[in-house]
Order: sequence, then structure tokens, then C-alpha cells
Amino acid sequence: MTDRNRAAPAKPGLLGPGDVRTLAAELGIRPTKTLGQNFVHDAGTVRRIVRLAEVGAGHTVLEIGPGLGSLTLALLETSARVIAVEIDPVLAQALPATVAKRMPEAAARLSVVTADAMTVADIPEVTQAAPRSLVANLPYNVAVPVVLTALAALPGLERVVVMVQAEVADRLVAAPGSRIYGSPSVKVAWFGEARRRGTVGRSVFWPVPNVDSALVEVIRRPPPETEVSRHEVFAVVDAAFAQRRKTLRAALAGWAGGSARAEKVLRAAGIDPGVRGERLAVTDFARIAEENLRQPAMPTEVAP
Repeated sequence: MTDRNRAAPAKPGLLGPGDVRTLAAELGIRPTKTLGQNFVHDAGTVRRIVRLAEVGAGHTVLEIGPGLGSLTLALLETSARVIAVEIDPVLAQALPATVAKRMPEAAARLSVVTADAMTVADIPEVTQAAPRSLVANLPYNVAVPVVLTALAALPGLERVVVMVQAEVADRLVAAPGSRIYGSPSVKVAWFGEARRRGTVGRSVFWPVPNVDSALVEVIRRPPPETEVSRHEVFAVVDAAFAQRRKTLRAALAGWAGGSARAEKVLRAAGIDPGVRGERLAVTDFARIAEENLRQPAMPTEVAP
């Protein structure tokens, strides 16, 4: 084990390996694969995440899926305010008590909402607080939709720092032309610049997962200048990657109303109809969406 991944001693207030197991037992929690529950228990890891997120006094942070509270406590020790959204009612109910016991001076700065993170746009406690950062340890099966939903619903988010499965991290930060570049890569790029910020060893979790983890940082930037909406651009992205082995002329045929019109739209946008979606940047997809509005409809194509 490297020094980087060796478990650090828990600071008073933070949760260590024994604390996590004891707390889970007291709550009758048995981590499930369905909810992707792998609880981080290393003080060094949660402090590292908090430092990367540049969380400080007076900041309002959104944490999704706080679990037993390891990362929550590390966020609170910076004197930040934390709004935690937890879908598991048992964990949500226990978190305030855990903080009150281990870090009583921070209890008033924690708000816990029992809800699905995918409904964050409809949670007043979150939207009205206008958090500037999202910091979370996310299960691989919900990581991409949760990040995209939060970025879309909370325009005030300036920075996202999430710990995710390494494979998911690679997809989020992939550049055009990469084998793993796809819909998540393009959609995240609409909101900001995504970077991989290091790996996390398996030993800092309980139970120990069968996959490696990594940290991803997204820094908000203005979306591409375009005459169309995000939804219109994302519709092109979804169509292009739904059949990623096909050329854009073929992949966008259904979206455009036929392959002939798809080719016309692509050529008008300055895109070779023979390339695949994995070659295009988010600005290219925006141009395609714009040209789709400009190009007149064509007669319905008849299959041979």
C-alpha cells in the first residue's frame, strides 16, 4: 500500500474504520450493491476531497448521498454550511445525531433532506440555498445523471468534486476522439471543464469494492454560444451516441427526419457526414442543432 492510500488516523470528530462499522451496526445498516453503498472511512481521503473542492468558512456545499457522514464531517470542520440529500431514510435520520455527537459545534450548519438527488430541482432547501459546490462520493450507477442533474438545476454551482468509479471518471473527462468519449463526456463539457484529479485506493472503503475509484473535478464555465437550447443540443448528442458505430449520416437519420436531411444538416454545419459522433466536440453538436432549425423539411424518405 502506498503512503497516498494508507489509512490516516481519524481526527476527533471524524469517522474511522471502527466508527463506521459500529455506526452501521447500531443502525442495522447492511451495505447494498443496489444503492452502491461503500462507505469511505479514511480521514485522509475525505480531507483530500475537501481540500480539492476548496471548501471554506461561509461556503454552502451540497453533498449528495452522505451515508454515515464521513465526508459530511470533513466538510463541516471547515466551517462551511452543508446541505445533505440522502435517499435512505434511516441514514438521513441518523446523520444529524452523528454530527451532534461528534462535532456539536457544527450541528447548526447541517441541513439534511430525505430525497432522491434526481429531484434536486424541486427541493426548496437546496435551490434556495444556492450552493456553490457539489461534493460527494457517488455510486457508479447514478454518478453521471446525478452530476448532470445538479449542474442543470443549480446554475450557481461553481465547482463539482465527486469520487466515482474510475471507469466513470474516465468517461466524464474523455476528450473527442477517445475510445471512451461519449454522451456523458459531451454533456459535462456543456457545463464546464472536467478533469481527473487522482485515484483513490479500495482500502479506504467499507465494504471494500471490487473496482477502483477516482476523483473528478468540474469547473463551471459558460455554455457554448448558440441559438438553440441545451435540450436541443443534447437531443443531437443522444441520437449520435445511441448508435455510435454508425456514421453521423446514419445515426442522425431518425432525429433529422431521414438520412438525406441529416446529411444536408451536417454539411451545412461544416461536419463530414461520414464521421462518427466520437469525433465531435460539444460546439460541433451545437452547430448541428442550429442548422437543423435552419434547414427546411424534406419529402419523407421511402425505404427501398
